[in-house]
Amino acid sequence: MFTERQLDRYADVLLWGLKTSRSGRFKKNDIVLIRYNIPANRLAEIVYAKLLDRGMNPVPRMNLTATMEQNFFKLANNKQIVFQPPGEKEFFKKLNGGIFLHAPESITHLSDVDPKKIGKAALSKKYLRDILDERAQAGALGWTLCAYPTKEQARHAKLSLRAYTDQIVKACFLNRTSPVSHWQNVFKNASSIKKWLNSMKVNFYHIESDNINLKITPGEKRKWIGISGHNIPSFEIFLSPDWRGTSGIYFADQPSFRSGNYVKGVRLEFKKGAAVKINARKGENFVVKQLSMDRGANKLGEFSLTDKRFSRINTFMANTLFDENYGGKNGNCHVALGASYTDTYDGNSQELTKKRKKALGFNDSALHWDLVNTEKKRVVAHLMSGKKVTIYENGKFTI
Repeated sequence: MFTERQLDRYADVLLWGLKTSRSGRFKKNDIVLIRYNIPANRLAEIVYAKLLDRGMNPVPRMNLTATMEQNFFKLANNKQIVFQPPGEKEFFKKLNGGIFLHAPESITHLSDVDPKKIGKAALSKKYLRDILDERAQAGALGWTLCAYPTKEQARHAKLSLRAYTDQIVKACFLNRTSPVSHWQNVFKNASSIKKWLNSMKVNFYHIESDNINLKITPGEKRKWIGISGHNIPSFEIFLSPDWRGTSGIYFADQPSFRSGNYVKGVRLEFKKGAAVKINARKGENFVVKQLSMDRGANKLGEFSLTDKRFSRINTFMANTLFDENYGGKNGNCHVALGASYTDTYDGNSQELTKKRKKALGFNDSALHWDLVNTEKKRVVAHLMSGKKVTIYENGKFTI
């Protein structure tokens, strides 16, 4: 497991991520929510102390245990499934920051639960996500998250706990004297790629691999963003496309763990922006139910590319945060079904009303599910001028 020095460095990186993720500035007395699972208790304690030392007001909140989640979906009636504690709305409207320390003790414990129940519970909390999105757009909120090693994740990744921990240490630069300075370098290097991508006037992107043949339309007023502090680690550069222009086949060769369920080999066929055919080698029923959660669940909210020159992640981690940033031999791309990221809007975020979002094709959903492909691939930008530019090949951006 981590040494105390590594935990202290991890906390420093998280505070860098929190600060970097917010367009506005943090100040004394700001409220920061710390969500964590029990195994990450020591890291939570260190983060808590560092926030206090900076004059902010940390609010720690432990996530439900796996047993609590099982009992919730087993015993809760319809009213209890959608129950929200008094004061949640008011609290979230005053929140300035959020840090999530993800350390699940089980990742398959809800496999016997009706996916409709899981979807209903998620929908009941969507209003909180909407509040946070609005605050982030206004520069009033920053957030970040990280992964903490657990035996369960290591087992599903077919790694020892030590090997799993070492992968996190390596990926997050925790074996360096000043990991924050390394993150600042990654941030700087990614900026030139984003500038290059955003200089193009693109009609659509064409993604091809052994099992992918997909067209994605960026849409109006879009920009590529990423490596912004939101996730630790994060090496991806992404945009939220106009969902209406999505067509073709997408395949996720990496397995995925979501809401206590395991899925593998997800294949999606898109027509007129929606996934009209949904198949999976394992967990197909769960995938189908998740993608019917609401009207936006079967539409794209994100398209992302990871350059293998940035990412030090070279093994499956059974954790989406790491798996969506996989470097390895071929880098990766991933799509997210469900909610868009409105910070990919290329304009004044204050003018991005719900009506404006809908008109521009930003997807709205209670779902946001990343599905990863690590095959060798090529991504070609078809420009408005008629010219074609290969922007990504052999796991790297071509700039």
